[in-house]
Amino acid sequence: MSISGAMHAALSGLSTTARGAEVVSTNIANAQTEGYGRREMQVAVRELGATSQGVRVAGIVRHADPVAISDRRLASAGTGARTVASDFLKRIETAVGTPDSETSINARIAAFERALIEASSRPDSEARLNSVAQAAKNLVTQISTAASEVQLQRAKADDLIEDEVARLNKALAQVADLNTKVLAHVGTGRDASGLMDQRQQVIDAIAAIIPLREVPRDGGKIALYSTGGAVLLDGSASATFGFIPVGVITPDMTTASGALSGLTINGQAIPTVAEGGLISGGSMAAHFALRDVLAPQMQEKLDAIARDLVERFQDPALDLTRATGAAGLFTDLGNPFVPANELGLAQRLQVNPIVDPAQSGALWKLRDGLGAAVQGALGNAGLLNDMAAVLSAILVYHLALP
Repeated sequence: MSISGAMHAALSGLSTTARGAEVVSTNIANAQTEGYGRREMQVAVRELGATSQGVRVAGIVRHADPVAISDRRLASAGTGARTVASDFLKRIETAVGTPDSETSINARIAAFERALIEASSRPDSEARLNSVAQAAKNLVTQISTAASEVQLQRAKADDLIEDEVARLNKALAQVADLNTKVLAHVGTGRDASGLMDQRQQVIDAIAAIIPLREVPRDGGKIALYSTGGAVLLDGSASATFGFIPVGVITPDMTTASGALSGLTINGQAIPTVAEGGLISGGSMAAHFALRDVLAPQMQEKLDAIARDLVERFQDPALDLTRATGAAGLFTDLGNPFVPANELGLAQRLQVNPIVDPAQSGALWKLRDGLGAAVQGALGNAGLLNDMAAVLSAILVYHLALP
């Protein structure tokens, strides 16, 4: 080998070593970087004709464990779904109140019962009658506030679905674009590791919304499928998700009635069930489940509590002064309750204006009867005792709720 050849061989070794040091330092520096794949430099003999002329960098190989990445993505999606449900239940628990809370529904019922008992011991006391009316109003407020929180959470879920659909469509377009760039780099022998890192980060974000499977394709490209079987990306075309938010949601609004939007892929409606659907397992399915299943179930329970409360105090046998069909102490926006209108009753629940001084009502009617034309004996505690007995039965019923 000539002196010149020896110099070239030595320089190639130094250059390769420097490149190797760069790869190692990059690996160390990015050890905690999300989406980063460890690089490994491959070297080969540098030849000039039939003569070895040192060493050359043959390429940079990116290493990633597809099984570990897939498991991590599924775990991330599951965590996101459980977080959605957990946050909802915590907010509803706060609105309904825990048993030890002074502002819980149970505590409001207990306070109302105490007010009735205290008033029955001094039926002539306007202050105690006022305490009964105020306790009843507090109970109504607690129930309606909890029900309003349920619908607020449905509306928030609807907004979050809109946000996730927008992010999902953008991310899928980014992956399709990165696929094209990776193919171009691989085809021309350039290092595509950086592009693959970017692609993995974008896919990780998608996987938190919809659990997916990544399938390798020729030229460094990948295809994406949801674990439920929906094609998210294959070739150069990515799926387009569609969703129409509604803003404010009321108890009667459902996807079945057409009042709430479902989800579409490329214009085709798909099921949004939490289990066994095309998008099941991630945060998007959890938000649909909250909006369409969990929250409506909670609304039903609150409506059942409101209905039971109204019907117990609307019983004609409780207050003989009321006209047939007239509203009792608790009403549906001031009107008698009609069983066919139970949905949303928790939000419409009101204390009868006839006993509310703030609405030109008279407190003495709590003692003498809602239909009484004139005051009766000041010491008559019969109706107050009967109402306390009715409420005691309601309290037992509510404590038995799951």
